[in-house]
Amino acid sequence: MIDFAQLHLSGNIGLFIGAAIVVWIAGTRIARYADEISVHTGLGHALLGLLLLGGVTSLPELAVSLSAAASGSAALAVNNILGGVTMQVAILAVADFAIGRRALTSVVPDPVVILQGSLNVLLLTLVPTAILVGDMAIFGVGAWSWAILALTIGSLYMLSRSEGRQPWLASNLKQTSRSSKNTDSAPRKSQQSLTSVLVKTTVAAAAILIAGYIISSTAEIIAEQTGLGQSFVGAVLVAISTSLPEISTVLSAVRLGLYTMAISDILGTNLFDVGLLFAVDAVSAGEPVLNSAGRFSAVAALLGIAVTTLFVIGLAERRDRTIFRMGVDSALVLAVYFGGLVLLYTLRDAS
Repeated sequence: MIDFAQLHLSGNIGLFIGAAIVVWIAGTRIARYADEISVHTGLGHALLGLLLLGGVTSLPELAVSLSAAASGSAALAVNNILGGVTMQVAILAVADFAIGRRALTSVVPDPVVILQGSLNVLLLTLVPTAILVGDMAIFGVGAWSWAILALTIGSLYMLSRSEGRQPWLASNLKQTSRSSKNTDSAPRKSQQSLTSVLVKTTVAAAAILIAGYIISSTAEIIAEQTGLGQSFVGAVLVAISTSLPEISTVLSAVRLGLYTMAISDILGTNLFDVGLLFAVDAVSAGEPVLNSAGRFSAVAALLGIAVTTLFVIGLAERRDRTIFRMGVDSALVLAVYFGGLVLLYTLRDAS
């Protein structure tokens, strides 16, 4: 295995850029493969976005978080996960801006996305609660981490059974260039066999795992070589790096008009990522990891709750009002995200 710490800064930057290109290509293709799988199997885009895209794009977070925790950097692993949650919701705002004209949350017909967002908020509330009240180990893992695992599994089970719920009737949507592209419920035919699509999906997922791990590992070393603080790096630089798969898959999905899949990708990824706190706790030595977390981690979790809630409000309200080529909810998400970065930077030396 490559010891990235022994490489010069320029070498790590080169590896970072090369791996980022691989992740971008694989992420773009896997969104198309997910659509093909939907055609073959009849599974909805909300479920595929949650389980397939959300699961696959969580692989880099899994690799870097477990690696950091096993090497004694549990705080970096926790901050990477929590910082990534807010960053990934902000990706939806960027996607909203990229396609323009209509608010992204006004053209999603599947009500399951509200359930996904609500479960995200519920799961995230456990983190600052655990930090404030303290944790105790049960079979070597914190009690709050066990609760996070249980709620994650319960959420995934509930969402897996929500497939096929009656969509909203989008009677207020006019036939514009953006809404006419929405293929979330349009009948399609696949030009490839299911076996072929599954093989290509597996290859793309492997590419995302390997390249995503290289991205996150080199980003951490680059941060150290450039002298940035560990907490701020964990929540911003490494989080942005490991979010590259989500950026590519979401932008690809919205270009295809697969708006439900795009949102489910992000909300699904965040469910998986917060659930990873259990794995981080399990491989970390010493006391429960949330006992070592402090104000920085608590604020990062609260920011994740805030931006997710803003999108849930937008999904429920379905108001097609835009500002700066994006929905008002997306604009507010970006404002909270960038304001949160400033706040987190002031807390970068806090535990």
